[in-house]
Amino acid sequence: MPTQRLSMRRIRDVLRLRHAQGLSERLIASTLGVSNGVVHSYLRRARLAGLTWPLPEGLDDEALERLLFPPPAPAADTPRRPVPDWAYIDRELCRPGVTRVLLWEEYRAAHPDGFGYTWFCTTFEAWKRRSQPTMRQTHKGGEKVFVDFAGDTIAIFDPRTGEAKPMKLFVAAMGASNYTYAEACPSETLPDWISVHANLFAFLNGVPKLVVCDNLKAAVTNPDRYDPGLNRTYAEMASHYGTAILAARPRKPKDKAKVEVAVQIAQRWILARLRNQRFFTLAELNQAIRRLIGELNARPMRRFNASRAELFAAIDRPLLGPLPDEPYVFARWKRCRVAPDYHVEVDGHWYSVPFRLIRELVDVRFAGATVEIFHKSQRVASHARAPNRRGHTTIAEHMPSAHRRHGQWTPQSLIAAAAQIGPATAAFFEAVMADRPHPEQGFRTCLGILSLAKSYGPERLDAACRRGLSIKARSVASIRSILQNGLDRAFLDEAPDHAPLRHGNIRGQGYFH
Repeated sequence: MPTQRLSMRRIRDVLRLRHAQGLSERLIASTLGVSNGVVHSYLRRARLAGLTWPLPEGLDDEALERLLFPPPAPAADTPRRPVPDWAYIDRELCRPGVTRVLLWEEYRAAHPDGFGYTWFCTTFEAWKRRSQPTMRQTHKGGEKVFVDFAGDTIAIFDPRTGEAKPMKLFVAAMGASNYTYAEACPSETLPDWISVHANLFAFLNGVPKLVVCDNLKAAVTNPDRYDPGLNRTYAEMASHYGTAILAARPRKPKDKAKVEVAVQIAQRWILARLRNQRFFTLAELNQAIRRLIGELNARPMRRFNASRAELFAAIDRPLLGPLPDEPYVFARWKRCRVAPDYHVEVDGHWYSVPFRLIRELVDVRFAGATVEIFHKSQRVASHARAPNRRGHTTIAEHMPSAHRRHGQWTPQSLIAAAAQIGPATAAFFEAVMADRPHPEQGFRTCLGILSLAKSYGPERLDAACRRGLSIKARSVASIRSILQNGLDRAFLDEAPDHAPLRHGNIRGQGYFH
């Protein structure tokens, strides 16, 4: 089965990590959850297309795809024999009465062109031997920081009620020096997760090349072993700081063994020491944590004859990337489909996009007082964030021309347009809207009467409206019938003694009949 093509956004990440961060192809593959061959293929295509980083300004996703993937020449695919799922085979053999012969027979029944029994047994034994070993990790200076939340919590107390509110303990450890950071926060939600990362980078006074995290919901949307999906806000934060996110495999704590040990140390060094103290604010609690973290990092480690702080200054600190000029501003992302009324919903409020994007998928970024809408990585709309729910924010340029014209009609504007035809027409419009429970119910009637001026002229139309007022007509059909049968001619040369009195608080004489 052919490999599914990566999205243009992830291909841009491949080019950025290679040319801007200088990561190797293997490290890029681990970061993005793809194979080395996929990364090599995309970098080769970029070289052939003459692309580096940063990409040319204005190069959208469609143009980039045309450069990287010109129509390929047809090639014949060679079918490969299916390989059994060895993990499934291993689990099934633990069940009573299940043998290798039975599992091989089931495999051949599902795949008649599969491998023979001898290959099945020898290959399974080889897989079994190499499925258990533990790999020793070698950490380079400034390369990785491992992050996680501790399982235990620490409480702050409400000074008025005495209610205890448990706080989560965020822990981070540098790979090469074991330099440790800890901070208490209210929850593991996305805003707190982003906030503790920004504080971590400020504490390190630099940015490592990789952040290795667990599969919590704030970080990973799809905890897949091979292709984890990162939260869009988390990925944007990493891009802002010039780092990359590497999610550990699900249920594989050895992938982040550094922070697992750091969490254990933090629980013993911080939480155990603060167990008998009462804190009433989060700032007060974090001040005590920072003091203990400073002591922990300054404490010599027996096997290294140096403290974490000394190792960090010598190994990690010189190789960290610089901090950006401004800290990351928290923003949420949401993918949604444009509704038929060319609006998208954000926090219960509806914001407009260009009507040509109806039924298209767009990415919405909302941060602070701004809502931005992107289609294929291009910003197509920007709105000030509305404080109210269940409302609509619409930009006139996003509307079709017919909708814009309709939106401009009000009772006052319709009566003003009628007054340009004649006083009787204006009085007729007032009578039509006064006759309806709501003035907008008479808009279509008024617009239909205005259209008759193109066929019969303003003089005849005003005379027809004068006759319509006299017979208490209130429809387009009545005025059209008067004009078609020439019944307006008796009123054509008549001039009213005075123009009908019009005022916002006067409905007209027809209202009282």
